[in-house]
Amino acid sequence: MSTQEYQGKVMVVDDSNTIRKSAAIFLKQGGHDVVLAEDGFDALAHLNESLPDLIFCDISMPRLDGYQTCAIIKSNPKFSSVPVVMLSSRDGVFDKARGRVVGAEHYLTKPFTKEQLLEVVRNFGPLQKESTS
Repeated sequence: MSTQEYQGKVMVVDDSNTIRKSAAIFLKQGGHDVVLAEDGFDALAHLNESLPDLIFCDISMPRLDGYQTCAIIKSNPKFSSVPVVMLSSRDGVFDKARGRVVGAEHYLTKPFTKEQLLEVVRNFGPLQKESTS
């Protein structure tokens, strides 16, 4: 189905079905394998089996928010080097700083475009690990 080479596995953690679906479409168009999680608990439950190369994590989620989810992922030696990009509709300095404190590599404001999402993947995801020709 995909006309592009496999680029890597990206996990999208967001309680919004719309955000998850649009991110999955954009990422698959970019040649990535996509794993979806509807909240932090769901993401943590599937982390070992999915082994993502990059994680997009919404900040505002029920039960376990994005900051807590990121901190738990980063505290696990097996996943501490996996880049986490925080997703939020808020674009404040405090939110971005708090994301860095818990170990996030980047912060993407919603709503995002396909180009913005794929640019973040190019900068932080599996493509940066390999040289492309």
